[in-house]
Amino acid sequence: MTTGKLISTSIVSAIAASVCCITPVLALIAGSGSVASSFSWLAPARPYMIGVTLAALGFAWYQKLWPLRTSECACSDSERPLFFRSKTFLLIVTIFAAVTIAFPSYAKIFFPKTQKTVIVTGKTNIQTVKLSIRGMSCKACEAEINHEVNKLPGIIQSRVSYERKDAIIQFDDSKVKAAEIVNAVQVTGYKVINQSFGN
Repeated sequence: MTTGKLISTSIVSAIAASVCCITPVLALIAGSGSVASSFSWLAPARPYMIGVTLAALGFAWYQKLWPLRTSECACSDSERPLFFRSKTFLLIVTIFAAVTIAFPSYAKIFFPKTQKTVIVTGKTNIQTVKLSIRGMSCKACEAEINHEVNKLPGIIQSRVSYERKDAIIQFDDSKVKAAEIVNAVQVTGYKVINQSFGN
């Protein structure tokens, strides 16, 4: 496989490895929460995509650092390679792949911090709902759901976990209803599959 094909493969696989986490950030920027979970089906393939990226980049670096010498080549060693075939370009692609693969670990910085004002209410109005959510695969998913839920009035606290696939939300039911919270989650494209109430 040529270096160009290896570079293309590594770029595509690096993007594919993190597209499920990039989409919620793009949805936030575009103001279209419904596409946030569009690529969550790719999450199980992430380790394989990372493996393909690393293998393609490793082989490209191997070819660049230890090129095969052929006696049929009539070209001069003194000719400078095109930029797209240079070590500099391969280094840029390697850095791009690393930043893209690491995206899930820093994606939450793109979501604005929601400062909630303290809600003074009677204790009898405070409710807690636990939502089981399908489709979350990284911190960006958590941040997208938290962002949408905290737009609602009456939200006291929201804790979303992609690892547990749930959200625990404390709210004032005189200002917001559980159905509105479920709707806010589902607007992002993730699916609420179960809800339970507790204290």
